[in-house]
Amino acid sequence: MIKHGQNLIIECDSNKCTGCGICEYACSYAREGTFNPLRARIQVVKLGLHTNMAVTCRKCEDPPCVKACPKKALIQREDGLIVVDEELCDGCGWCVEACDFGAISIHPESKIALICDLCGACECLGGPQCIQWCPEKALYLIDKKQLPQKARVGAVKRLIEVTAK
Repeated sequence: MIKHGQNLIIECDSNKCTGCGICEYACSYAREGTFNPLRARIQVVKLGLHTNMAVTCRKCEDPPCVKACPKKALIQREDGLIVVDEELCDGCGWCVEACDFGAISIHPESKIALICDLCGACECLGGPQCIQWCPEKALYLIDKKQLPQKARVGAVKRLIEVTAK
């Protein structure tokens, strides 16, 4: 279970991810009550014929999305989660452009930024629904402190190379 103060992120094992999109459907249903990947806070990126990866907020130490928001609608909590103040967010998309990981989207109807919050870190849901419903067990929670810096840099470079094509 999620403990207060942990700096957890959802990690994806691209060797296991098939790109099925069930995580997107589970997320949109848990958070929006509808099966619609456009309303998900997790995005499946097809990196190649057999290479896929689910992307969520990486809880950057100095988040460019928070800095980019002209309305100051994004706030980073002590545990690293980025929270959207829906009263202030006008859906301008600056946060989407600023995110190096492609982990932010804009809700198709409300025009509010959608950012993974680990299903609200709500114990009532039993944790992030994308993890629970992934049939390949490709998604898992990890404390950012456990991620070696070299692996993070390598993952970012690979993601940038693939998405730049």
